[in-house]
Amino acid sequence: MTPQPTAGPDGAVETVFRMEFPRVVAAVARIVRDVGIAEELAQDALVAALEQWPRDGVPDNPGAWLTATARHRAVDLVRRRETYARKLAEIGRDADLVTAPPEPPADPDDIDDDLLRLVFTACHPALSAEARTALTLRLLGGLTTAEIARAFLVPEATVAQRIVRAKRTLARKNVAFEVPYGPDREARLGSVLDVIYLIFNEGYAATAGDDWLRPALCEDALRLARVLAGLMPKEPEVHGLTALLEFQASRTAARTGPDGEPVLLADQNRARWNRMLIARGAAALARADAVASGPTGPYVLQAAIAACHAHAYRYEETDWHRIAALYALLAARTPSPVVELNRAVAVSMAEGPEAALPLVDALTEVPALRDYHLLPSVRGDLLSRLGRAAEARQEFTRAAELAGNAREREMLRRRAEGMGG
Repeated sequence: MTPQPTAGPDGAVETVFRMEFPRVVAAVARIVRDVGIAEELAQDALVAALEQWPRDGVPDNPGAWLTATARHRAVDLVRRRETYARKLAEIGRDADLVTAPPEPPADPDDIDDDLLRLVFTACHPALSAEARTALTLRLLGGLTTAEIARAFLVPEATVAQRIVRAKRTLARKNVAFEVPYGPDREARLGSVLDVIYLIFNEGYAATAGDDWLRPALCEDALRLARVLAGLMPKEPEVHGLTALLEFQASRTAARTGPDGEPVLLADQNRARWNRMLIARGAAALARADAVASGPTGPYVLQAAIAACHAHAYRYEETDWHRIAALYALLAARTPSPVVELNRAVAVSMAEGPEAALPLVDALTEVPALRDYHLLPSVRGDLLSRLGRAAEARQEFTRAAELAGNAREREMLRRRAEGMGG
């Protein structure tokens, strides 16, 4: 089980756990060629930090300290194997540990990025879609099983089982720790895009914890998306995802107040939106349109929605009719109750809350949304706009009870209190 550091000197251990853990796992996985063993060694390094940093002080570069500690343990593990042949068969060897046999010439499309290798490994087709996302959020997002379970609205035990089975499957099948080439890369791209988006979302609006934003996760996801866009320039969905993340990331500075509290889209100071990122998003969306040859994909549609927000200099200038139409297309491409909830919000802004409330009420019967805090939050907002304050208060109170993030929970409580008695 993943250790849960509380607080080291100045909270450094918790910070490193959240921000550096994926890089440590990726670096060690390159040596041991087994993501399960790599995670265990990274966790061992975290335990060592919890023991040593309070006594010796926080290193100047905590991430490098953790990586070095985990790598040393990986080397020791390799050396303890009974025979050289067994070592090679079980976990492989890093080039700096032994003289490796000659390798074939590098593929011209090869890319030397441990995090990207880790993403493609965690998204291997040998795993189910659920296992891929859970394992990637665990390894690259550094999330606990409880946080992943909350994000996916499933029991914690289910997530834990998925992760354990995924690691065993990768080890049993001896899955290579690499970015695949050619047709195999294209076949595996969809699940990679999905998990990169999930990682970004976890940084953009954390499912749990005290902070609303986890910028490092957003930065890693955006970097990986940009790398993929350069790697696969003829894939419109890659450019679509990149555009979407650029647009979303542009709002980061305006999404929290002075004390870290969430600021809703309608209340954000758009002068603080990053116009350079918006321009990059627009350019990526244009590239997606330029290389598209078939039906518009879900990431391109979501990017187009984000562009509507990005190009509105004031909230009142938002083209909600276009956004509602784009959500209708998205719902047709990828049916989802969450997409329908977002469509209902757009409809409420385009046509009024009375037009959207029946759409939201229909979603209250969807089992997957039973514990999804944004459903009562949206319903509370519609009821508030309709002047039904008492009902709105009940919805905001329920949303606060369901929210896992402390900042979001407090915001919802304030909205409930604002509805009066």
